Amino acid sequence: MLQSLYAKLATVLLGLFCVTGLFFISLTVFSTEMYQSEINQKLNLKLAENIISEKLLLKNNRINEEALKEIFHMLMVINPSIELYLLDPRGRILAYSAPPGKVKLKHVDLKVVHSWFSENHIFPLRGDDPRNPDKKKAITIARIPKEGPLEGYLYVILGGEIYDGVMQKLKGSYILQVSFWAIIAAILFAVLAGFIVFAFLTKRLTRLAIAMDAFKSGSMTGQIQISRRADPILSDEIDRLGETFLRMAKHIETQMQEIQKSDTLRRELVANISHDLRTPIATLQGYIETMLIKKDTLAPEERTSYLQNAIKHCERLNKLVEDLFELAKLDSSETSPSYELFSLSDLAQDIFQKFELTAEKKNINMRIDIEGDLPFANADIGLIERALENLIENAICYTPAGGSIYLKLSPDNNDIAVQVIDNGPGIPEEELPNIFNRFYKLDKSGKDPSGHSGLGLAITKRILELHERTINVASSLNSGTTFTFHIPSHRPNQP
Repeated sequence: MLQSLYAKLATVLLGLFCVTGLFFISLTVFSTEMYQSEINQKLNLKLAENIISEKLLLKNNRINEEALKEIFHMLMVINPSIELYLLDPRGRILAYSAPPGKVKLKHVDLKVVHSWFSENHIFPLRGDDPRNPDKKKAITIARIPKEGPLEGYLYVILGGEIYDGVMQKLKGSYILQVSFWAIIAAILFAVLAGFIVFAFLTKRLTRLAIAMDAFKSGSMTGQIQISRRADPILSDEIDRLGETFLRMAKHIETQMQEIQKSDTLRRELVANISHDLRTPIATLQGYIETMLIKKDTLAPEERTSYLQNAIKHCERLNKLVEDLFELAKLDSSETSPSYELFSLSDLAQDIFQKFELTAEKKNINMRIDIEGDLPFANADIGLIERALENLIENAICYTPAGGSIYLKLSPDNNDIAVQVIDNGPGIPEEELPNIFNRFYKLDKSGKDPSGHSGLGLAITKRILELHERTINVASSLNSGTTFTFHIPSHRPNQP
């Protein structure tokens, strides 16, 4: 029943208004009684003194019975709500105007009597009611005699038992009933207005909750509708909460898509690894089994050929495992480039010497072109060396005999531009977006005599990403391929 915020707010509002209404009704009744007591006390302030000035009630500590009866009778006729009590100096009740058996107290607390004759008392001053020990009533007091030795007090209750009955009737009067119902009507109106205001204020929050439930059930962020104020001045916490939720939902959706994409790539990676591992392992197993079966009939030349092929496939398997390990290490968050200054032209010369023999066997011409005054490179020399080796090895693999490979180095603002150019068969345009994917090979049959793992370009791309750089490729069929990337450089005037 109270599961929604609107219901909870409405219940709290209703409870607050009910408590507030009861408080104000009680306060009104109490303040009315106190006000009437104050007015009554101020109007009858000298009543007790006037009574004793007319009649001598005590003389030589003896009660004047005749004068007392006359005053009691007179007051009963004129104002029956007044009750008179004759007290001795210690507060003991000597006589009273009430019927026999009605008075329950024998003494009156003299603190109120002393307060009456002090100059700093505050109206209404209320004292003991001998008829009702638990109640306090408005009083007026006179000293007997007014001057001379104290013989007692005239203690007058201004609102006696009859007055209490009149007040009860007054509470049921038309005026009080109208006031009561007016307060009830005002409370109901305030509650109804509060319900409407709360409904208006929580409407957007309800829509936001519905949108969250929809997102939880699997709806896309584009299908979620959240009302937002166009004016930023009028926006509030709910608008900011909605904006935050939408950004969070889009972020989660993007992450989910990336996770799904990564999962797809992972599945493809496992399938490719399985395929690439299975081929050399199966071939290696075949050669070894053949040698075991024909161990007594194999000629030395055949045995040597089988062993050479087995070693070749072992090397291919080892290359694949090393590339996988290196790519996994580059993908980890703990890997970061170790920057240092080095000569890129010297590094290029060393790399060309590694591949010089392989290029000569394939009759491929290799050349380095350096343009301008080449500054020192500021990068991880080991990673850049691996990236260049992958590109040159890839170029040698696909460049036919008699072809050429060029490594072009040139300054470019704060970088060094590096281009690896070959005049091989080129790459079809539709395949260019895929060549940096892991395990991608142009030879779809999987028969790659070069022993490439299909991870070289993926490793190169990851190395440049760690240096916050990108690699581009331009190629066309029968016209060769050009790979271009940039390396951070260091100028003498740079810090």
